Amino acid sequence: MRLSGIIALAAATALTACNANRQPQPVVDPVGPPRPAPSSLQLPEGAGCSGAVNRYKAVIENDLAMGHVNQGVYGQIQGEISEAASACAAGQDAKAISLVRASKARHGYPGG
Repeated sequence: MRLSGIIALAAATALTACNANRQPQPVVDPVGPPRPAPSSLQLPEGAGCSGAVNRYKAVIENDLAMGHVNQGVYGQIQGEISEAASACAAGQDAKAISLVRASKARHGYPGG
C-alpha cells in the first residue's frame, strides 16, 4: 500500500511540473489591432429589408476598412448580403431580413 501511494505522489508531481513550466503563447491577430470606427460613419436610413441590408453592408464595409475583418470573411459576408438583397428586391422582405439576421449571428454581429 505504501508503494502505491509513493507512485501516485510521484505521478502527480510529474504532471504538475509539466504544466508549471508552460509559458502562455501570445495570440496573433492577423488583421492587426482593432481600430475605432470613425465618427463620420453614417448608417443608411430606410425601413424594411432594404434598410436592413444597406445598414449591414455599410457596417461590413467599414469593418473591412478598419481592419476588423479579413478579405476572406468580407467576401463570405458580401455573398450573404447579396442573397438578402436579391430576396428583398423580389419582394421577400421577411426572407431578406432573416438572411441578414442569420449572417449577423454567424459572424458575431449584434442584432443577429
